[in-house]
Amino acid sequence: MSIDFDMSGLLPLTIVPRRHADDRGWFSETFRHQRLRDLGIACNFVQDNQSHSSRKGTVRGFHFQAAPAAQAKLISVLHGRIRDVAVDIRRNSPTFGKYVSTELSSDNGEQLFVPIGFAHGFVSLEDDVSVLYKVSEYYAPPLEGGIRWNDPDIAFPWPFEDAAIIRSEKDDRAPYLKDLESPFPYDGNPLTKLPTINLS
Repeated sequence: MSIDFDMSGLLPLTIVPRRHADDRGWFSETFRHQRLRDLGIACNFVQDNQSHSSRKGTVRGFHFQAAPAAQAKLISVLHGRIRDVAVDIRRNSPTFGKYVSTELSSDNGEQLFVPIGFAHGFVSLEDDVSVLYKVSEYYAPPLEGGIRWNDPDIAFPWPFEDAAIIRSEKDDRAPYLKDLESPFPYDGNPLTKLPTINLS
């Protein structure tokens, strides 16, 4: 495993990196290991993934990866806008199946940290959306899992009619939350309102 610190107790968090603007545009430090450690996010990101969604209404999720390759994620949008979602799937959590959500965009520059124990998903809010995911473990196909994007127990209000949503066959076949045998223990920290940290 690449995680060399105790990752228990972490909850989803919105991070806003500072942008230094001038007449040319702006510059932003979007990842700094020590700064995240100072926030309590003490993990090593070992792989970057990028996705491109050609059309608005494209849903990806809800996805997770089990131990020993469980992944924490740091999500950024390189182009366009998404509605990003983290769902609590820690067994015996009092907030099991509850979610937090935020809009990420290339304009607002915000990031979503999704800790281990949460399933992640998003929908593109416009055409030609590019998303960058930093993950704390390498992709391990035998350990990947998912929950149905339209699970009625999660009841996430996707901002498109079901018929207009574009998704993969794999996501359409994902199990429902009620059938999930979660690989993640509850660590004593129930899901709360999504906090936002502005980096100076």
